[in-house]
Amino acid sequence: MGEQRTGPLDGVLVADFSRILAGPYATMLLADLGADVIKVEGPGGDDTRAWTPPAREGVSTYYLGVNRNKRSIALDLADSDDLAVARELARRADVMIENFRPGGLRRFGLDYDSVATGNDRIVYASVSGFGAHGGAHLPGYDLMVQAASGLMSLTGDADGPPYKAGVAVFDVIAGLHAAVGILAALHHRDRTGVGQHVEVNLLSSALSGLVNHSSGYVAGGAAPYRMGNAHPSLFPYEPLPTADGDLVVIAGNDGQFRRLCQVLGLPELPDDPRFGRNQDRTVHRDALRPILVARLARRTRDEWFRDLTAAGVPCAPITTVDGGVALAEELGLDPVVAAGGVPGVRHPIAFSETPPRYDLPPPGLDEHGDDIRTWLTG
Repeated sequence: MGEQRTGPLDGVLVADFSRILAGPYATMLLADLGADVIKVEGPGGDDTRAWTPPAREGVSTYYLGVNRNKRSIALDLADSDDLAVARELARRADVMIENFRPGGLRRFGLDYDSVATGNDRIVYASVSGFGAHGGAHLPGYDLMVQAASGLMSLTGDADGPPYKAGVAVFDVIAGLHAAVGILAALHHRDRTGVGQHVEVNLLSSALSGLVNHSSGYVAGGAAPYRMGNAHPSLFPYEPLPTADGDLVVIAGNDGQFRRLCQVLGLPELPDDPRFGRNQDRTVHRDALRPILVARLARRTRDEWFRDLTAAGVPCAPITTVDGGVALAEELGLDPVVAAGGVPGVRHPIAFSETPPRYDLPPPGLDEHGDDIRTWLTG
């Protein structure tokens, strides 16, 4: 049924009952790799269809960004006929993913236990905000998790208020975790013939994604705090001003710091006992920063970028999203693809034998509903 696509997940049928971001992002990644994803929407459609601006030809670019390569069917689960279609889809699917509030699909017979009764090979993924136990009653918006996880406490100037990240970072990470969990469960099913329930929640994804900060607390008892653009364990590792703008400058090890000092014309600096080792530089960052800033002020950002890069010192100008796309194009990464004529960002993983596909544009609401109903009820 539908267009034939090749890819590492060709032949995998995904019943996508998710909406907004985490679930749709996960299923788009699977769809790009060849999975047949059927997007199940309520009669009003995915909420993000109305999240504007910006828009392209009247359609939210938020929705467009995470829904290509899918087919849409609109089902009212309160309607007995539509519910029967939804249950049949779940019975046939290899994967089902949903991000209803925990337990929300039980009354429709679409929870894991009910679906697995009729389809014991199902890989059933649930995405929630705070898990299915003590936090089951809490809605799962990314901003809530940024606040509750501690990320906002780490973001912003040291003497300023906490800030959210510029993107729904934990929705994206949870979507990635859901995709990883689904693929692992499919591999297990291939070996054993048995499906399973995969559960992802944004708070757990957040604590995992906070990596060195969460580890610093759970393993070292150190509660991190806001440091602006500085790094608690490395210096320099932040934007530093030049004659005409900031440049991110990184010395990830002592060798890089020595090369940085050579380019800056400060070859003696690494021999100063305050600055020779990274652990010393982090302690004495307030003394080192003005020395670096004074030397960087002598030339432009682009001049320093060119010479530091040539010397093997990690650095980068601070740009905008359009600048990031332009840089990816300049580096030959071909970041923009067209799925059915709708531009989007290329799948982030390259495969030598089974490349991602960009066959279908993000679907209109119920665009494929008649064909899917006929297939499921015939």
